[in-house]
Amino acid sequence: MVSSLVSRQGVDGRVNAAPSASSATVVIFAIAVTALYVGRDVLMPLALAVLLGFVLAPLVLLLRRMHFGRVPSVLAAVFLAFLIICGIAMLIGGQIAQLAENLPQYQTTIAQKIESLQTTATGSGIVERTSSMFSELRREITKTTEDAESKKGPAPGGSAGDSQQKPIPVEIREPPAAPMEVIRAVVGPLWGPLATGGIVIVFLIFILLQREDMRDRFIRLVGSRDLQRTTQALDDGVQRLSRYFLAQSAINAAFGVLIGTGLFFIGVPNPVLWGVLAMLLRFVPYIGAWIAAFFPLVLAFAVDPHWSMLLWTLGMFAVVELLMGQAVEPLLNAHSTGLSAVAIVVAAAFWTWLWGPVGLLLSTPLTVCLVVIGRHVERLQFLDVLLGDKPALAPEESFYQRMLAGDPDEAAHQAEEFLKDRRLADYYDEIAIRGLALAQLDVNRGALDHDRCAQIRDSVEELVDDLSDHDDAPAGAAESEDEKAARDEKSARVDADARQIEVLCVASRGALDEATAMMLAQLLDKHGIGARVVSGRDVSPANITRLETKGVKVVCLAYLDASSANTRYLVRRVRRRLPQARIVLALWLRSPIENSDDGAVRQSEADLVVTSLKEAVERIGKEVGADAPQSPVETTPTAA
Repeated sequence: MVSSLVSRQGVDGRVNAAPSASSATVVIFAIAVTALYVGRDVLMPLALAVLLGFVLAPLVLLLRRMHFGRVPSVLAAVFLAFLIICGIAMLIGGQIAQLAENLPQYQTTIAQKIESLQTTATGSGIVERTSSMFSELRREITKTTEDAESKKGPAPGGSAGDSQQKPIPVEIREPPAAPMEVIRAVVGPLWGPLATGGIVIVFLIFILLQREDMRDRFIRLVGSRDLQRTTQALDDGVQRLSRYFLAQSAINAAFGVLIGTGLFFIGVPNPVLWGVLAMLLRFVPYIGAWIAAFFPLVLAFAVDPHWSMLLWTLGMFAVVELLMGQAVEPLLNAHSTGLSAVAIVVAAAFWTWLWGPVGLLLSTPLTVCLVVIGRHVERLQFLDVLLGDKPALAPEESFYQRMLAGDPDEAAHQAEEFLKDRRLADYYDEIAIRGLALAQLDVNRGALDHDRCAQIRDSVEELVDDLSDHDDAPAGAAESEDEKAARDEKSARVDADARQIEVLCVASRGALDEATAMMLAQLLDKHGIGARVVSGRDVSPANITRLETKGVKVVCLAYLDASSANTRYLVRRVRRRLPQARIVLALWLRSPIENSDDGAVRQSEADLVVTSLKEAVERIGKEVGADAPQSPVETTPTAA
């Protein structure tokens, strides 16, 4: 009674606390977003400086190892980065200026292509008829308006001649601009980017100079009571960001070189400009490469009188992006960020809305930082769950969910991924049995009724049938021709004579136990041992006398949740019906140590006790004289 009251109070407390916790989270999130938006003029340069600090930190450490000193190393690294950025900017500016000079030359080609498109469309009559229809409508509207104005007559107080007076032309002349106005007109648009760049440089220098001190202060502020965990979180974040920048920079540089080279051979003007832009824009996730492709495509359309250059350019971008995105990038950048694909898209949209183009560029690194924080701060673990690339459910939880949803096909797909380098018995022991254990817990607390258990059993039966083509051979084990021939011969013999059943797999209590018995029977069949599944009703006192027992050597009683009384009485009942058979008690959710410490299990009168499917196949194979895989699992024999 006391325990039930405490449990009820605990549940009520959690229920009452949940809304307040959710409300507090929403309020904190709203405050954080507002702060990020209001303080974007300062926070954006700071974020850029921090990320550049991650990029330049290895160079600074290298220079310091060469005895350049702290300050000279930082200044040299920042100056080198400044030179590279300015060089890229000057290169882009020069290429754009050259492109602007050549644009009038492409006007004739564009006009010819547009005329060609119009001629082609006009030939079909559609555009011509549509244009004529709109022209006729415009004339009718104009005519109606003129008739209405003529009926109104001249305005009151005026004469008919006033309406015929021509307007007096007015010419506006601006005075010559003062020198300061010219300077303001030129420098004004550049003032914002120059100011932002100056702030970034100042922040970057101080971040690199005070890197160790800032790290220590952050540890003191956030996690001085757990230095190991806080240091691990910082190292995790630094490693992920460093790997991301290094791998992404290498991939994007290769992408830019390939694009520039391809455009040069295709004949698109200014290939260097488009290669550099492709390298930079590809830092924008997913859409950056196609934004970079837009400009060369437009230029190819304008330069070539025909369509070959446009098609070659489009095909080259598609092939190179496919090669980089599907082959090179997964190889060099696999799981380096720890973000899911959906998280990258959502983060790009969120940071773009918040900070504009700079936010789009910083979206992935900033989201990586959030995932690292969620991975190491317990209260913010939801960030790792929502944004991280780890599976949302454990394998056994995913298995149970698929069985509840009646989706064994998806479970079979996941199982085939597991079975690429593992054996079938491992999948059943490590995932399927543990997933059914979750179902048994729901049965024990009354959350799963008999019909849902039957549905789970049917789904497991379909899954077992889908996995029937997989052999239960250890991964990488080489099977000799003689062993394979012997196994195939015995399997054929078992299949040919359905009555030759050597093992009864008894589902001791319900539908979930029957699901585990199906797995065991399949594994035994794969090792040439004839097995049949028997439900709990078939071994009831009223039905056990009608049980077919011809040739049976072993009876395996499968339990997900066993009580000592039920186990002992069932063993005795089976012993009376099959006195010559060996009885194996399979307690799938027990460990050998638990069984050895449990006196009730030792007194169950079973001949053997096993705790896994792999162990069961091995021990039953020895009992019937079949070749079964050897397992290092410890077994717990019991007194007969």
